[in-house]
Amino acid sequence: MIKPVAILEMRLDAAGLRAEATDPAAGAVVVFEGCVRNHHAGMSVESLAFEAFVPMAVAELERLRAEAMERFALLRCLIHHRIGPVPLNEAAVVIVTASAHRQEAFEASIWLMDRIKERVPIWKRERYTEGGVAWVEGTERR
Repeated sequence: MIKPVAILEMRLDAAGLRAEATDPAAGAVVVFEGCVRNHHAGMSVESLAFEAFVPMAVAELERLRAEAMERFALLRCLIHHRIGPVPLNEAAVVIVTASAHRQEAFEASIWLMDRIKERVPIWKRERYTEGGVAWVEGTERR
């Protein structure tokens, strides 16, 4: 059994999370993978690294999951976030939502990702191809 909420220092298993979301009442299952891309705000990105205050981050992810389940009438909801170094093309976060209809599953995924960026104590550091690193909050470098 896969935990519905987790922060892991390993590659995320989107297929496993998708399988865990199976429900005969679900007409929609949305799998969102937030992957590391090779650019941000005009800079070439080599990799990302994430840090978190894990106990607080897990607690907040659990609160967000519970809120999303109720707000969007979800049947299933799983949220896994990665910490540590994450290379290009790999997922830093996977959100899986299942609902009776597609609109709720899509809206829940978008809502969850926005809230994660706002409320969960997980920090992102970009490493640039040209050299240097910067902490990123939303779309701003620090």
